[in-house]
Amino acid sequence: MEERKVKLELKDMAKKYDNGDGVEHINLKVYEGEIVTFLGPSGCGKSTILRTIGGFMDVTDGDILVDGQSIVNLPPEKRPTAMVFQSYNLWPHMTIYENLAFGLKLRKVPKKEIDAEIKKMLELVSMSGFEKKYPGQLSGGQQQRIAIARSLLLKPSLLLLEPFSALDAKIRQQMREELKKIQSDLGITVIFVTHDQEEAMALSHRIVVMNKGKFDQVGTPGEIYDSPATLHVASFIGEMNFIRNGGSTIAVRPEDIVVNKGHGPMEAVVRTIMMLGHYVVLTVQRGNEIIKCYVDRELSDQLREGDLVNLTIGKHTVFSQAA
Repeated sequence: MEERKVKLELKDMAKKYDNGDGVEHINLKVYEGEIVTFLGPSGCGKSTILRTIGGFMDVTDGDILVDGQSIVNLPPEKRPTAMVFQSYNLWPHMTIYENLAFGLKLRKVPKKEIDAEIKKMLELVSMSGFEKKYPGQLSGGQQQRIAIARSLLLKPSLLLLEPFSALDAKIRQQMREELKKIQSDLGITVIFVTHDQEEAMALSHRIVVMNKGKFDQVGTPGEIYDSPATLHVASFIGEMNFIRNGGSTIAVRPEDIVVNKGHGPMEAVVRTIMMLGHYVVLTVQRGNEIIKCYVDRELSDQLREGDLVNLTIGKHTVFSQAA
């Protein structure tokens, strides 16, 4: 990763609001061709960072560099960035073609070139033949694609994306796949913001997990899933059991617990058995703790609620109680 070209760098960046909220001491390097996602609960500062990169908010301190050049004093339209807003911001009175051509016309691109670029871009986002339609005639997912196409036509160094949360779950999944394909076809650098951990895991080369204006962990989806750095990351990403053990907490994924029938060093009682297709979710009670395990169908067929089982903990992370 280190040999790759740094596309975006945030250097000790801060954005503070009058009420004291905001972000500070933000340091991050994003490499060319990466999809980096800021992930965290509402109000953790992820959208604030995205909007300072796009120029829609001023920074209070620090610097933002794209291709080694500071952009903090440039207005949004002069920055080498393009932002796709959650609300899409398409002009309802303009056709799709006019919406897409608008930015290129401002840049005095010849009409022949505009036509060719729009045709190519509509193919890329699977929207060929929609030129004469109006935004109101499109579904939310189609509008999102057009908004992405409009941004990409300006050939930005960085594509900034607000969440897909306005879309229903199925369309969001399609958009993820679409975006990943577009990104890999064009090799562009994408900064994405979401509170949906599944979306972050599916889309990103690296994830920045945020909590209360700070970075809890920066890593690949695999690193964050397998080796969470804090209890917050462990609880925020994927299913996790927290088992108290003396003065510490063991964080273990349901798939990393082996369940056997009968007695053993770590005994528990079966509470519920739920079949989810090819695997079964088992909840067991050990003292006051409820532990979730994933088991295969073969074992679940032999178990009944109230049975005694013993657990073996596989891959796990240990946190001190205070963590």
